[in-house]
Amino acid sequence: MSMWHGAQARRAAAAALAAAALAVSLTACGSGSENDDAKKDGGSSASAPASTEKPKDDGDNDGDKGPDTSQTLATMANGNGLEIAVHSAKRDEGGFLTVTGTLTNSSSKQQYAPVEWNGQEQQVRRTGRSFAGFTLVDKAEKKRYYVLRDTDGFPLTTTGVTAVKAGEKIVVFAQFPAPPASTSQVDIQLPLMPTATIAIS
Repeated sequence: MSMWHGAQARRAAAAALAAAALAVSLTACGSGSENDDAKKDGGSSASAPASTEKPKDDGDNDGDKGPDTSQTLATMANGNGLEIAVHSAKRDEGGFLTVTGTLTNSSSKQQYAPVEWNGQEQQVRRTGRSFAGFTLVDKAEKKRYYVLRDTDGFPLTTTGVTAVKAGEKIVVFAQFPAPPASTSQVDIQLPLMPTATIAIS
């Protein structure tokens, strides 16, 4: 499971827990006075129906909106119309670094994601099309970071992208081990694309 979908699952679980707690507190608060009124009226008074109003969106449901595209750290283009704009490179509490961006076909015809983007490792070829070819280079520490794998050996990155229609935009992500806290920027590389330097937040 990707961190992207993991974040959505955590938000959904938190929302469900909050809803359950609210329901319990409302039941506890309403169990006394309404029943007492009913007894006074000889049992003729009916309790008010529970509210079915849905909670308002507090704006935290950003999982469905994709990455924040208001900023662009770098843009990589292959010269055939495929461009990747990197929007963020954020450290996670678990010691990971998640890079998010948008793949765009700026040409007037359909383009195909190069097979080289999958990476060369035998372990990830069974995944099919992916962005496992992404790497990060920390020049200060002289280290290269590869896309992480899950327990089954599948890369923690966007998969299944083959054809990109003219003008189409596709959200992409890749997760890496986080460089040391002293590292504030890294070079991001993808086969057949120019190297770009991005800042880590």
